Amino acid sequence: MFGLSELAIILIVVAAVLAIKKLPELTRSAGKSARILKSEARAARDADEPGTPRVIQGETVLREDHPDTGTGTGTGSQDASRG
Repeated sequence: MFGLSELAIILIVVAAVLAIKKLPELTRSAGKSARILKSEARAARDADEPGTPRVIQGETVLREDHPDTGTGTGTGSQDASRG
């Protein structure tokens, strides 16, 4: 019969044979994870620096075009509830 050492060797060989098929996928996902980790670390380091201005892209909404302010020509939710 098999001893413990022979059984361990057989299990290692079987695991290696099965892992060969998944090896390219595992290395690809490890590379993606490393790139994401580097970019997140860089972003965190850049956010900690107080000298760099933080620019947030947005959209300007004019007060008369915005229906919820109650001003302007729009019929917002406040005008509809008054009857």
